[in-house]
Amino acid sequence: MHAQKELLNTIISFITRIGIEVETRELNEQTFLPGVKIDKGTLTYDPDKLLYPGDLLHEAGHIAVMTEGQRKMLSGDIKAGVENDIMGDEIAAILWSFAAARHIGLPLDVVFHPNGYKGASDWHINNFESKNYVGLPLLVWMGMTHDPAKPDPQHEPFPHMQRWLRE
Repeated sequence: MHAQKELLNTIISFITRIGIEVETRELNEQTFLPGVKIDKGTLTYDPDKLLYPGDLLHEAGHIAVMTEGQRKMLSGDIKAGVENDIMGDEIAAILWSFAAARHIGLPLDVVFHPNGYKGASDWHINNFESKNYVGLPLLVWMGMTHDPAKPDPQHEPFPHMQRWLRE
């Protein structure tokens, strides 16, 4: 239990440090991810219902890859391909959460746990460990990182992030 609390504190500390608001409160409604909800750009979680702390990092990724104006309006459950054709944003959030996990030193299975990602957690982990960064052009286009296939002596390449929040 202590390790879980420490893990949660590490994740929340990172998320707030990069400029995403985190709020703890009771969530009585059904949420797509247990105990996690985005409300007007604020990442809200219920510690009694949160099953996987890594889900907070993934949802923070959804907030981070939006423009500032979009972040303020982002609410509810983010489901890839359901509303406003956001599959690209899902791919960017997955890749962002990988970079965040690496940055704060989390094992990848904390974010990409076996009960998430429609059974594709191992696939994501294997791709990332093989440096096959599906969706990297999106994060580059968003101005958040640089492509390791295009060396630039002035910028460290992905998984290093030039900025954690999209401008």
